[in-house]
Amino acid sequence: MSSFSSRTLFSRTLNSLAKALAKRRAQGQPVIDLTESNPTRVGLPRPEPGLLATPEAYSYEPESTGLLPARQAVAAHLSSRGAKVSPEHVVLSASTSEAYSWLFKLLCDPGDNVLVPAPSYPLFQFLTQLEGVELKPYRLPRAHGFGLDVDTVAATRDLRSRAVLVVNPGNPTGHYLHEGELAALAELCAETDMALICDEVFSDFAWDTEPGRVTTVVGRSLPVLTFSLSGLSKVSGQPGLKLGWMHVGGPMAERDEALARLELIADTFLSVNTPVQQALPTLLAQAPRFQAAVLERVKENRQRLLAARPANATWDVIPAHGGWNAVLRIPMEPGEEATCLELLDAGVLVQPGYFYDFIGGAGLVLSLLPPPDAFATALVPLVRVLSR
Repeated sequence: MSSFSSRTLFSRTLNSLAKALAKRRAQGQPVIDLTESNPTRVGLPRPEPGLLATPEAYSYEPESTGLLPARQAVAAHLSSRGAKVSPEHVVLSASTSEAYSWLFKLLCDPGDNVLVPAPSYPLFQFLTQLEGVELKPYRLPRAHGFGLDVDTVAATRDLRSRAVLVVNPGNPTGHYLHEGELAALAELCAETDMALICDEVFSDFAWDTEPGRVTTVVGRSLPVLTFSLSGLSKVSGQPGLKLGWMHVGGPMAERDEALARLELIADTFLSVNTPVQQALPTLLAQAPRFQAAVLERVKENRQRLLAARPANATWDVIPAHGGWNAVLRIPMEPGEEATCLELLDAGVLVQPGYFYDFIGGAGLVLSLLPPPDAFATALVPLVRVLSR
């Protein structure tokens, strides 16, 4: 038998919740999926049909960092939020995940590490391992509402740390960076020669406002090499169109060297397809309609969730300011997995907090994207199970 790289040695064993879900579906029993994160499956606005079916879509003029009109469209989209952005500082990729892989190639040698928030995406473990890079989690303190604590980041760092990754707003916690947190983190990165990578895929989805909140690092004069990542998956609700982007900022010399190296990396793969690049200006122009519908949906579902909680409940919804999810604190007994399995028996699928590396208590993660009628229906068994 051939030998395989240890980078691809991942557990493929189904957990008990996945097994129970597969069994329920095989039996034809209904499930209301409160883990749904695919915006194309929940009745939200879509782009105009025919955008990709133009004669120009079949032309091919490769450009390493992306076709200029497409990069100009991204720059205009970013500039609409108050920053002055040059398309020369924008690099297109086939997805945000691919952008991460390019950044790990750019910044890290095998055995180096990146500092990643916890709780957060399970995806980061796979992305780093596939690049031969170590993932070092830094905790987001529950006592701070899962906000960033720069002393915790500093204590996690070692001599092989090459970058700090921030998810803004947090996923699934929905916490945005504050000005003081960003300033302290940028200072730490500058002092220790670490780059700052900001995942901003949910940054357009703030459902309330608060002074001092940071929704993007784009256009800021930070003393550190900075990368801001986003893409069509969330901005336009089109994960299937496969286009992401990064904006590169920071001190001029470092920024320009990073862009030159990223151009070579991107040119090696040339992974972004022509039709979606040509459609990008229109897709981004239509994105506000989708975003407004999402914000209306998630705010309505979150308010319905808060209203359904009994006054004497032993569970709670953690405060949040944006994103597509809600996080529930639940009692330690019977715990996350037992509660998820009981909810599944009642026909409702949710995720346990440990999927996102929550510690120090028990929790559940719910998507706020499902249609309001389905969400309201799911709340009946959810409240019943959590109230036992």
